[in-house]
Amino acid sequence: MKTFIWVCAALMAIFVTGESLTCNTCRVAIAGKCLFSSTETCNASQPNCYWGKLAFNISSLMSLETRGCLVSSLCNKTETGALLTAGYTITKTCCSTHRCNGATSIQHPLVAALGTALMAMWSI
Repeated sequence: MKTFIWVCAALMAIFVTGESLTCNTCRVAIAGKCLFSSTETCNASQPNCYWGKLAFNISSLMSLETRGCLVSSLCNKTETGALLTAGYTITKTCCSTHRCNGATSIQHPLVAALGTALMAMWSI
């Protein structure tokens, strides 16, 4: 009987995990390039993948992006506000298929090569 309960629990865990959505995550992206990307499995309270953009009204060059899992009530919404004197707009767009919020990431070998080249030029 004890074995039967463990088998049932394992099967339930497989089905629950199988239904969960896998999303790309990025806590901060600058100029469309994610600094620290990974993936996460969404849970029942945050069942959607999202892509968010914070844009400041003073400059089109000043924007930040995030990606991850999000609660349904915050999906596909745009909010505006002001921070000190700078206006901003936050847009959150959701999707519901695996890794549909495609996060791009900076390639570490490229960053290392550029850093090395800059250090070599600076030391001359």
